[in-house]
Amino acid sequence: MVESRGVHIYKHSELDFANLRSSFRRSIHISNNLNQAMGIDGNNILAESLKRQGVEYVFGIVGIPVIETAMAFQAAGLKYIGMRNEQAACYAAQAIGYLTGKPGVCLAVSGPGLLHCIGGMANAQINCWPLLVIAGSCPEDHEGIGGFQEWLQVESSRMYSKYAARPPSARLIPLHVEKAVRVASAGRPGVAYLDMPATLLTAEVDEDKVPLEYHNPGPVRLAYPDPALVDKAAEVLSKAERPLIIVGKGAAYGHAEDAICKLVENTKIPFLPTPMGKGVVPDASPLCVSTARTQALLQADTVLLLGARLNWMLHFGQAPRFAPDVKVIQVDISPEEFHNSIKSEVAVHSDIKPFVEALVDKLAAKKFSLQPNTNSWWKTLGDKQKKNVEFVEAQANDKSVPLNYYAVFKAVQANIPKDSVIVSEGANTMDIGRGILLNNKPRHRLDAGTFGTMGVGPGFAIAAAMWCRDYAPGKRVICVEGDSAFGFSGMEIETMFRYKLPVIIVIVNNNGIYNGFDKQMMQDIQSGGDIAQCTPPTALSTEVRYEKMMEMFGDTGHFCRTVEEIEAAVKKAVAVTDRPSIINILISPQSNRKPQAFNWLTESKL
Repeated sequence: MVESRGVHIYKHSELDFANLRSSFRRSIHISNNLNQAMGIDGNNILAESLKRQGVEYVFGIVGIPVIETAMAFQAAGLKYIGMRNEQAACYAAQAIGYLTGKPGVCLAVSGPGLLHCIGGMANAQINCWPLLVIAGSCPEDHEGIGGFQEWLQVESSRMYSKYAARPPSARLIPLHVEKAVRVASAGRPGVAYLDMPATLLTAEVDEDKVPLEYHNPGPVRLAYPDPALVDKAAEVLSKAERPLIIVGKGAAYGHAEDAICKLVENTKIPFLPTPMGKGVVPDASPLCVSTARTQALLQADTVLLLGARLNWMLHFGQAPRFAPDVKVIQVDISPEEFHNSIKSEVAVHSDIKPFVEALVDKLAAKKFSLQPNTNSWWKTLGDKQKKNVEFVEAQANDKSVPLNYYAVFKAVQANIPKDSVIVSEGANTMDIGRGILLNNKPRHRLDAGTFGTMGVGPGFAIAAAMWCRDYAPGKRVICVEGDSAFGFSGMEIETMFRYKLPVIIVIVNNNGIYNGFDKQMMQDIQSGGDIAQCTPPTALSTEVRYEKMMEMFGDTGHFCRTVEEIEAAVKKAVAVTDRPSIINILISPQSNRKPQAFNWLTESKL
């Protein structure tokens, strides 16, 4: 007997995994090459169905009843990455979906396994990333009588997905796989869930009765804009005195970078990327006004919104963060997004790329272009940029110990490859790092996203490293974590070692959530009475040596207090190409961001 999530179960009887995998390969080879009726079970049907729908990657944790399922996946040619926590597996699967445009699969066991995926499913749904979650479930003949890990899994998943179903028979698995992949990818991407009872996975049917070549619609075709709305958008934009382009994550996912770069270059309109819109137009562009974000939002009279939502991240498009009479040209693949928080001047249902291509032509015909050297709008933004850059540079050049965030990020930025994929999470770590760790290529930044989810970093980094290995050899992944954020999924370092992924993990360690305390102050605080009552809720242990986790794998991490130590550590980590690295950087527990003109979150007017 062995323990599984607090329940006693019988151990698999002396599984010979090599022989089992070999038998899966033989069964698939035979079924593909002999014109005779023969049995094929649900595991192999599921694996072949995913493969034929173009799925490449599966992240998960196996257990009853999906051990054989994962082996069938590998036998069919899918890449299976075993993770240490279902949430992290779900984060990795959705990140690979964002990077490739094809849903990643998260494979989980029944009951608690699926429940651990719910946070990841919600994150993917809110982030609009394609994801397919597949979970085993208790045998159908055990339902209703207290089966092992029995749970209403399809019903539980519906709130967090676009499509949730249980195939009624093994023969119909291909139909539901095709629909799940299609729904997760089409329109506004999101989550699909498929429930696989143990009895369904082991059921055998004649292969000639299984539609393995079930309909595959191919790539989703782009949605083109109404030409009249393109004309109207061009007219509104060309009459603006203080126009602003906001580039969102949807523009990155839609591979609209070439068209948007041309639009910005031709018109010289200042642009502002959202966090994961960074790199669609290079951060290094002189037309980027991220360093004057508050001023740009506040004074723009016309905003062209490309694949971004007017939610909390853009202050709902409302005063006092925006001008009360601002005109918004809203372009989105999802018409349900229109007019959510304000009434847009023009609302265009379209993929970003064809809309921008058409807009470029219309504005060229109008000969519309700003002149940064003489335009008053550019002068206003330029003055603000200069002032803000001076503050940041002063902080970044301050090498006094304990360090501040700005000095840390300057040292990291100067020593990493310029085309690195940046994964970032944490409060100040993510927010301050966004302005200093630059992205000059699209889809090269992954962070806590619209849902503000902590714990996504290592899972995202694993997915990004797999993507780099297969699609961009030599490109590096830099995972920048607050110490609190790292604590959510830190054991995924073992996954990185197992799969030889050279992720560079940078932990910016301030001993707390938002802010912490130094060692002496923490001792003084905790000596004041009941430790559970006097320890501040934001405090974590002081000067934790996270880099020593590397010693569990016979390696050595980096512990840094100074800029010079950071520079040396990053250079050594970049030279390592077959395993992860951890750089643990102690900073001042009271280090903070630049004082803000407004609260970071726009308050309700109710």
